Amino acid sequence: MIPELKRLIEQMGKEKGIDKKIIIDALETAVLTAAKKKMGPNVDIEVRYNEELGEIEAFQFKTVVDKVVAADTQITIEEARKDYDEESQPGDSLGVRMDAASFGRIAVQTAKQIIIQKVKDAERDNIYDEYKDRKGELINGFVQRFEGTNIIVNLGMAEGVIPQSEQIPKESFRRGERIRAYIYEVKRISKGPQIILSRTHPGFIRTLFELEVPEISERLIEIVNIAREPGNRTKLSVRTKDKDIDPVGACVGMRGSRVQSVVQELRGEKIDIVPHSDDPVKYVCNALSPAKVDRVLLDAEMRSMEVIVPDDQLSLAIGKNGQNVRLAARLTGWKIDVKSETKIKENEAEGHVALMRVTGIGEHTAELLYREGFKSLSLLASAEPEMLATIKGVSEDKARAWIREAGEMIAEEIAGKAPATKK
Repeated sequence: MIPELKRLIEQMGKEKGIDKKIIIDALETAVLTAAKKKMGPNVDIEVRYNEELGEIEAFQFKTVVDKVVAADTQITIEEARKDYDEESQPGDSLGVRMDAASFGRIAVQTAKQIIIQKVKDAERDNIYDEYKDRKGELINGFVQRFEGTNIIVNLGMAEGVIPQSEQIPKESFRRGERIRAYIYEVKRISKGPQIILSRTHPGFIRTLFELEVPEISERLIEIVNIAREPGNRTKLSVRTKDKDIDPVGACVGMRGSRVQSVVQELRGEKIDIVPHSDDPVKYVCNALSPAKVDRVLLDAEMRSMEVIVPDDQLSLAIGKNGQNVRLAARLTGWKIDVKSETKIKENEAEGHVALMRVTGIGEHTAELLYREGFKSLSLLASAEPEMLATIKGVSEDKARAWIREAGEMIAEEIAGKAPATKK
């Protein structure tokens, strides 16, 4: 028969998923601590696990001497030869077997606590080692309990936590309900490993699409970027090097089956899938979908675009509370200013009128200046004469006169708006 202790060690190792060497080390440490607690800290004691016998052995070592000065660490040569080894000599170290049952109740209780702590530490190390390299994975679990605003998720051998900041607004779960989340971070803290999960991270969207769209998991389609406002709307851009694959169509799936699976997991969050383009103007136009764009004015230096849309497309382009244009800007990395055709015409008319107040600038010249980017008196006043002189029919002397007059007009307007001072 397998001895009881040996059987318990093997059983605990299987149940806890811990190497039995760790359990044996914990047992040896615990018994050694119990022995020293009983016998005193200066006693030389050795503890080892005898696997053949399936038991813990403890030995107290004493030095053989002619005359004992310290009974805890020394033994007379006469006693050594009589009771243990007939060939003992002064200076020899003699190991005397101890009865573990003699350590006492308190010492045994201490040993139990050490074993429990060692096993817990080993479990924590195992959990950390298992999850530390799984950051960015999708994981399934069950809602185990709620701690304040945090959701504690049962992952099997471990627990994960979804902080409030990583929860989708207005989304609620019940205890015992299945939940899917993204492994956001794995920390090693004093209480053990902390597996932080997220349902708001853009990576959650990415992993869901990798699961639903084989072309993404096979790297035939690439998700370039994701912009998300959890619980409301997500925009993601996709591209492929394979001309025979429609990246948007593949992500949407037959009759929208693939994207709908993701939407259902997100409980109704809207998802816009747009084709990526190396042409920034085309990319921004795609990102503003479903709105249609008439034309775009690009400022590469400021990395901004003025997007003009038909009047009936303005609210669609901007979106509810500016959400559509905000997500498009985050997706593309460009500043986007959406304006309607009517607003642009009004601005042009106002700009023309302002420029025509300057001596020598008529309607035709105002139109030329406006097209070159000088859309207001302030822009004209800050221009360089040489730059204005590149416009057909404008000399440097005339340009200087316009700049000076525009500056004077602005100064007068500022002075007129300044509050009167008391004498």
